[in-house]
Amino acid sequence: MNRVFQKSTNFISFDSYMKTPVLIFEDNDLLRESICSMLSLDNRFEMAGAFGTGRNVLELMKEFNPGIILMDIDMPGLNGIDAVSKIRQAGWKTPVLMLTVFDDTRHVFDAICAGASGYLLKKHLSSRLFSAIEELQSGGAPMSPSIASMVIQSMYKKPAQNKYSLTTRETEILTSLSKGNSYKLVANDLEISIDTVRTHIKNVYEKLQVHSQAEAIAKAIHERLV
Repeated sequence: MNRVFQKSTNFISFDSYMKTPVLIFEDNDLLRESICSMLSLDNRFEMAGAFGTGRNVLELMKEFNPGIILMDIDMPGLNGIDAVSKIRQAGWKTPVLMLTVFDDTRHVFDAICAGASGYLLKKHLSSRLFSAIEELQSGGAPMSPSIASMVIQSMYKKPAQNKYSLTTRETEILTSLSKGNSYKLVANDLEISIDTVRTHIKNVYEKLQVHSQAEAIAKAIHERLV
């Protein structure tokens, strides 16, 4: 059953303006309701809507204007990877966290290349959902260490020619991030500030012509830049 959440028109508290609207696409009814229940217990978020297919994803984006999207990969009508691709092609930059039971390289890589911002296995929902959302909101790319390691190992080859003119520092930061390290860990390892890390990452985005950390990592690995 699809479920839409609407705010009362009678009274809207100041706190409601501070909440992040979340849009969910998950075809398992019980899991979808469970995620809704989890989010409803945290006053930082409000449910915009929850649906069992991504078929009308662009219309729903326009209607609800979410701050975060939780997207299942395997759905009827339109799968999550194609739904994310449609979102990006339409120009939306909203962070999208993929939720899935799949932990194979093909699904991970296809999702990231389509424009996903992060990747969370459903078995880790209860323990990692909120930290993953927080990481998304800070510009990170949440991905379990096992998945990050799997992708890197499967794609590991000698770095190709640096055709994007990345500096040594930019390459160091991109390499560290591709190993699943946070901005804080990168900054500590390279003995620079987090703001400096963010500045370098912004430059990397421009050079690689990408819009998120996940896309930058996927492109760097795919084209053997790290």
